[in-house]
Amino acid sequence: MTHSVPSAVTTPSAPTRTLHLVDASLYVFRAWHSMPDEFRDAQGWPTNAVHGFARFLLDLLERERPGHVVVAFDEALDSCFRHEIYPGYKGNREPAPDELRRQFAHCKALAATLGLAVLAHPHYEADDLIGSALHAARPDGFRGVIISADKDLSQLLSTHDEQWDFARGLRWGMDGVKARHGVHAHQIADYLALCGDAIDNIPGITGIGAKSAAVLLAHFGSLDELLARIDEVPFLRLRGAAQMATRLREQREHALLWRQLTTIALDAPLDLPPAGFARAGGDGDMLSGLCEALRFGPITRRRLHEAAGIPLPQRMDSAFP
Repeated sequence: MTHSVPSAVTTPSAPTRTLHLVDASLYVFRAWHSMPDEFRDAQGWPTNAVHGFARFLLDLLERERPGHVVVAFDEALDSCFRHEIYPGYKGNREPAPDELRRQFAHCKALAATLGLAVLAHPHYEADDLIGSALHAARPDGFRGVIISADKDLSQLLSTHDEQWDFARGLRWGMDGVKARHGVHAHQIADYLALCGDAIDNIPGITGIGAKSAAVLLAHFGSLDELLARIDEVPFLRLRGAAQMATRLREQREHALLWRQLTTIALDAPLDLPPAGFARAGGDGDMLSGLCEALRFGPITRRRLHEAAGIPLPQRMDSAFP
């Protein structure tokens, strides 16, 4: 399976609209690990991840008031196309417990109820959905604000885009990637192919670490050029350069395989709602039902209704803090 490769080619003119792209799974997991296990739904199941995700989403919507939003979720936990390429992909991760899987469904429903475009696919990860949405939106005059701390997503940044680590309040553009990771935005996939990515169980090339990978890419520009000019590697002023050249010759096919895994797809199918990327009106009945089922407190309920543009019902159950 072949996928489009991200590039740093800029749009001819400055974009006039902004598309916010939320890496939702990151914030659901963060809430799961950080929120106290005291929140329960009407059936007694844990809801701490939903409560934490709701707070994050409300903070984002109230702060930015975005007109166009994509909220992307990971459903391809063990069925992603990358598993077909390399069965060991993310093989070091434990399956999500049922208590968390259930909450993912609630988080998706909550975002949709607020009128946000929700994307999920059994064969593509959230990164691919974000990349494909941004790629599809660029011709219509959009720039992207990617809300995630994940370095993989930096490969998508073009001239007018930003990445935003919401929890730490840090924002950076395409030109800020090198200061953070030692390589340019368009080199991120090659960089991870060389030095590996332990989080995703991608080994990289034996003996090449982050600093060495950055030096090699600074000199050669790309993985393809590096592999085409391996004979020059031993002459670089780089400790262990001769051994690196040997490893690159031996593991050439592995390097290309790892890059297939680290490259974000730009051609994932996008099952968008009728409004497309634009925020739509909220669903009052569904929102009220979720508030009851998830036992949201009065403050959260009020914020959710305001974010959805729906009047708060006159009777608001205040039994929950």
